Amino acid sequence: MATLSYAQTCSKYKFSSNNVFSSCNDLPFLDSFLHYTYDSSTGTLHIAYRHTKLTSGKWVAWAVNPTSTGMVGAQAIVAYPQSDGTVRVYTSPIRSYQTSLQEGDLSFNVSRLSATYENNEMVILASLSLAQDLGNGGTINTVWQDGSMSGNSPLPHPTSGNNVRSVSTLNVVSGVSAAAGGAGGSSKLRKRNIHGILNGVSWGIMMPVGAIIARYLRVAKSANPAWFYIHVFCQASAYIIGVAGWATGLKLGGDSPGIQYSTHRSIGIALFSLATVQVFAMFLRPKPEHKHRLYWNIYHHSIGYTLIILGVVNVFKGLEILSPKKQWKNAYTGIIVALAIVATLLEAFTWYVVIKRRKLEESAKSAPHGASNGSRSQYA
Repeated sequence: MATLSYAQTCSKYKFSSNNVFSSCNDLPFLDSFLHYTYDSSTGTLHIAYRHTKLTSGKWVAWAVNPTSTGMVGAQAIVAYPQSDGTVRVYTSPIRSYQTSLQEGDLSFNVSRLSATYENNEMVILASLSLAQDLGNGGTINTVWQDGSMSGNSPLPHPTSGNNVRSVSTLNVVSGVSAAAGGAGGSSKLRKRNIHGILNGVSWGIMMPVGAIIARYLRVAKSANPAWFYIHVFCQASAYIIGVAGWATGLKLGGDSPGIQYSTHRSIGIALFSLATVQVFAMFLRPKPEHKHRLYWNIYHHSIGYTLIILGVVNVFKGLEILSPKKQWKNAYTGIIVALAIVATLLEAFTWYVVIKRRKLEESAKSAPHGASNGSRSQYA
């Protein structure tokens, strides 16, 4: 059993004399550590999995996956504190993404299984007979997780942030550990980043900027018709970039079976659909003097502002999923706040210009015809 002293790193943590481990890895996510000793003569891996900073009402799991680097096929050990104060620990083979962590036998033997929960730290102790499951010179695929509880029943773990990054490979002979996936994992992360940047720039920034240009630049008579072409260029570019980002999202979804972000996905589909309708509606735009132009304007503005709102909301949803460094979210929030301030100031200035222009037009209409002519000749 582990001592009561709480520690955050491998080097500082002390076990009792009955549990001495030759190696330890600081796992990169979920505040976890793996202490282990591999007995090559018997093919037995003795482990102590520690999950620190664990809040109440949470379960933890550590697993070996003999068949792949993902979740399906993982042979897991699950532990959680029960409502009566005891700790339940058991084995659970993961056969699908919809698992509820049912108890069951693993593909290898597990002995000396126990767990303790003290000072917000769960420690799982076990001995695994891996002689038949070791490959590539002693390398195994490992997965670790945490999630919430409903009473004494584990709930599905989150499918974003560090909970989808908590996989690695471990060579129990050399002690070398690395993020699982190799080039494939790096490729998926790169696609996620590209997806986020493309959609953040297009739907989240260019679309609002294009709307600001159309709304406020047109007030200046000298900007006509330049404002229209700038608006079209900005929105068309946003649409093209956004479609590219949307396509990368579809590819990521296809490459990640079982991992779904329903709200983010639904908003993305709605954005693509509404934006596509908006593009084709431009070819049906009536002339300014046409009797149906008013209705077309109402439709165009309604869809446009809906796209902007959905785009900004979905960018924030995407940031929650990617969980980048905090400054990325702060930077985007700053851009949106800045655009909102600019739009507010321009809105006030626009109404000032419009009201002043109307007053001048009304004054010109109400002035006597002769006085009007005399006034013009005076300043000719």
